[in-house]
Amino acid sequence: MASASLTFPSLQSQLTALQRKSSKPSSRRLTIRPISATLSEKPTVPPPPTKETPQSKLPTRKIPGDFSFPVIGPMKDRLDYFYNKGRDEFLKSKMQKYQSTVFRANVPPGPFLSKNPSVIVLVDGKSFPILFDVSKVEKKDVFTGTFMPSTEFTGGYRTLSYLDPSEPNHAKLKRLMFFLLSYRRDKIMPEFHVSYTDMFESLESQLAAEGKANFGEANDQAAFNFLARSLYGTNPADTKLGLDGPKLIGKWVLFQLSPLLTLGLPKLLEDLLIHTFPLPPALIKADYKRLYDFFYDSSARILDEGEKMDLSREEVCHNLLFATCFNSFGGMKLFFPSMLKWIGRGGRQLHAKLAAEIRSAVRTNSGKVTMAGIEQQMPLTKSVVYEALRIEPPVPLQYGKAKTDMVIESHDSRFIVKEGEVLFGYQPFATKDPKIFERPEEFVADRFVGEGERLLKHVLWSNGPETENPTLGNKQCAGKDFVVFISRLLLIELFLRYDSFEIEVGKSPLGASVTLTSLKRASL
Repeated sequence: MASASLTFPSLQSQLTALQRKSSKPSSRRLTIRPISATLSEKPTVPPPPTKETPQSKLPTRKIPGDFSFPVIGPMKDRLDYFYNKGRDEFLKSKMQKYQSTVFRANVPPGPFLSKNPSVIVLVDGKSFPILFDVSKVEKKDVFTGTFMPSTEFTGGYRTLSYLDPSEPNHAKLKRLMFFLLSYRRDKIMPEFHVSYTDMFESLESQLAAEGKANFGEANDQAAFNFLARSLYGTNPADTKLGLDGPKLIGKWVLFQLSPLLTLGLPKLLEDLLIHTFPLPPALIKADYKRLYDFFYDSSARILDEGEKMDLSREEVCHNLLFATCFNSFGGMKLFFPSMLKWIGRGGRQLHAKLAAEIRSAVRTNSGKVTMAGIEQQMPLTKSVVYEALRIEPPVPLQYGKAKTDMVIESHDSRFIVKEGEVLFGYQPFATKDPKIFERPEEFVADRFVGEGERLLKHVLWSNGPETENPTLGNKQCAGKDFVVFISRLLLIELFLRYDSFEIEVGKSPLGASVTLTSLKRASL
């Protein structure tokens, strides 16, 4: 959750082609022997993106698609989106039907949770960025799309994620998030090392005893411990919360996002239970109170800072809980297994290159993991993180409401959008746009090495281009640089300990389920 205003060094540096018309500081010092690895060939730099067609020459086209009959149409679309086709095929089929990457459709949850499920869908890399322009789109209460969970889940407050930059408390709360990340910045690297060393030791023990180990469960505990220790200076195990944090957060997030998830129940029963009516906040009120009490007791310094900004301690605490548990912990819960999945599939050759690069940088810096080493001496590690964020962004859906009549452009057409219409961007298609990325469906580990860095403006996971920075006046993730940084730290911890690993991949309601089947200790 960092921004350019912090003292971190800068961390920036499917669509089917529609070609038809239309706690303790680390004292780690390592002595590393050279390891044998085949050096990668010079990365293939994709050709420059297609030159944009001058605006005056793009044809203006009516936005294709329709919303069918009220109630019945949205309910049918919901069943197709979740069950009959699945999200990707649902959107792809409409894109192919209308021969357009901009079209109208209904999206979940629909009746009876959403007053209006009708949206304009954007699935290409050129039209998608309009969602970041807060001079043209309003971001008020669209964080979760066409419905908003009850504020009873957040103490009666609309938290920062639901605020438009035009609202007075947006700037205050975002400034507070920048403060949270900056004032304990020196604790991030050592506390990450402590928490994830514990995690890997636990995984090794589980592997030895059972022959496999669940990465997700171990990562959840390590992630929450790391965030609590580094940002708040509190070890959860030493408090009344104990080790229950990840379990309580999981239930709290599930109750809020259930209208957008599938849980594996019989489809008609599941659709009735979680997609048609909201789950009552009262059922998890006691769990939420335990989380709230933990953050209130652990964040006095930040609560004091919030009062200086004329924010109540209660509103600050609810926002800290949301930012830490929903945004940061949720991001680590989703993205770390996803990144591990893609690197695991990359095989031993990729593992050897990452290990060689990371260990060489650490050796050059007297056996220490340093900011300079991470920034300047690990280009492949940096690229791998960006590529994982590109190919499977942790937050796939983006929304915005048109503030006025305006024109948006795809690669080949212009479209008129009316004031008040809701725009829905599906990021996994936009960041796999074949008119921008070569081999868009493939995980290319060195895609962003060297000249490939110029493509970072098309990496959009943070609610903005990777080449731009979060500010008080935009909706880009306050923790953009923080997420990228700790993702690199995970790879550093992994490949300082191990030469390679093997995995099995399954599905879960919130992303990939990764099981480790082998961890080969580093040949140091």
